[in-house]
Amino acid sequence: MDINWLRDFTCLARTLNFTRASEERNITQSAFSRRIKSLENWLGIPLIKRSTYPVQLTEAGQQFLPVAQETIASLTDIRQVLRAQEQGVTAFQRFAVLHTISVNYLTRRIAEFEDLIPNLRVRVYSDNLRTCCQLLSDGTCDFLLYYRHQDVQPVFEEKQFARKDIGVELMYPVAETGAARAGGWDLDGDGRQPIPYLSYDPSSFLGTVVDQTIGTRTPPLAIRYMDALTEAIKRRVLSGSGMAWLPESVIAEELAAGRVTIIGGPDWQAPLTLSLFCSRDRLDETGQKVWNAL
Repeated sequence: MDINWLRDFTCLARTLNFTRASEERNITQSAFSRRIKSLENWLGIPLIKRSTYPVQLTEAGQQFLPVAQETIASLTDIRQVLRAQEQGVTAFQRFAVLHTISVNYLTRRIAEFEDLIPNLRVRVYSDNLRTCCQLLSDGTCDFLLYYRHQDVQPVFEEKQFARKDIGVELMYPVAETGAARAGGWDLDGDGRQPIPYLSYDPSSFLGTVVDQTIGTRTPPLAIRYMDALTEAIKRRVLSGSGMAWLPESVIAEELAAGRVTIIGGPDWQAPLTLSLFCSRDRLDETGQKVWNAL
């Protein structure tokens, strides 16, 4: 038995797609399929109905899924506890978090907690949304911190975890002030010149949010640059290279200083809810304090 077989199975049970699951697990589809088959051989019974599209769990697969999830969580928890005991220190509080939130929110809050919670130790996994959700589902992390948006479907079973909404911020369409004025950039205007557009990778969460915000409208945008990292896009905005949608926390100082300007009205803004998830019954004493402090 390999614990990765269990992680593969829980990922496939969520996605119901071998291609997508293998991409999330960062292995080839053929290797992923072999590992699922190895798990079925170990159990001696099929877990997946491969003749349907999308694939479905067999009755045995449905019965085995919660066992697999609990096994992953239990093994991960005891590994952390034993390592901490061996080192004579408190266990890490493990956060899975989007890059943007890690840079612009979590690092500051952790610094505040260090004065409130004795012996606090934190490990942060900064990654894309799907990987972060999988880390929580697998029990590899204790907390998941990510943005939620009303028009974007969650990529994991939120109801399985405790949730706390920390706050709401807006994504603004912004540009460097001088460049915006010189180019007459305005999403609500009738200008014929296209606005250079700095876009998120369409497969990213924020890219999906922006696509939903634009909807069926056809603003005068011409994509000049694409990236999955908010900080990279922000740098391009500040250099005057074009406009982009950026979360308020990312550009708050620049907005206050007048370095960037909002180039569209409220209809072009997108609300993001910052949400915290965890399994409260699996948190240690320090973890409960972190949950309460956030």
